[in-house]
Amino acid sequence: MLVAVWRLARGYRLRPWRSPYLRWRIETYSGIPADQIGFRVFCRFVWRRRAELARYLRWAGRQGG
Repeated sequence: MLVAVWRLARGYRLRPWRSPYLRWRIETYSGIPADQIGFRVFCRFVWRRRAELARYLRWAGRQGG
């Protein structure tokens, strides 16, 4: 699971809320406009959706080999 997080946040590991890919994923999943996703919105989303994110990261980790 951590491998998937590491891979998905490439280039933005210290500031994942600035990742265009992660912003796009959050926007398409939740409807929050990508340009409105900052630190607070990102943290709130991650906290509220932590169980679903963990399930997704387990799946993504299996897909990555």
